[in-house]
Order: sequence, then structure tokens, then C-alpha cells
Amino acid sequence: MPVINVEDLTDLDKAKMEVNQLKIEVKLEREKVSKGCEEIMEYIQSGTDDDPLVKGIPEEKNPFKEKGGCVIS
Repeated sequence: MPVINVEDLTDLDKAKMEVNQLKIEVKLEREKVSKGCEEIMEYIQSGTDDDPLVKGIPEEKNPFKEKGGCVIS
């Protein structure tokens, strides 16, 4: 899609672009925020059993655990 410099357009062209955008937006299916939030919360809570940020990483599978300590004597 070519780049359009809006400053070079006439007022009529700008109005046509705005009407076209509004026609696209009016066709979008809307959903209440409360319903969407409930669905997102259910999705997040359904994956908490497998989420390492919530449950933590088992020591035997943790690639970042200390392999050994340094002892200075």
C-alpha cells in the first residue's frame, strides 16, 4: 500500500478517507469489557498449574541454579 501524505490531500479526500474508516469500524463486532475481562481471567487461571512464574521452577529442571560453590580457605 503506498504511503499517503495527509497534508497533501484536499479536505474532500480527507473526508472520504474518514467515511471509509467509519464504514469499516461500524462493521466490527463489539463486546462488553466486563465479559471480555471474565474470559481473559478464566484463560489465565486455567494455565496457572503449568505456569513457572506462578508455580516456580523445580530445582532439578532449573538451568540457572548454582552448580557449585566457591570455597576460599
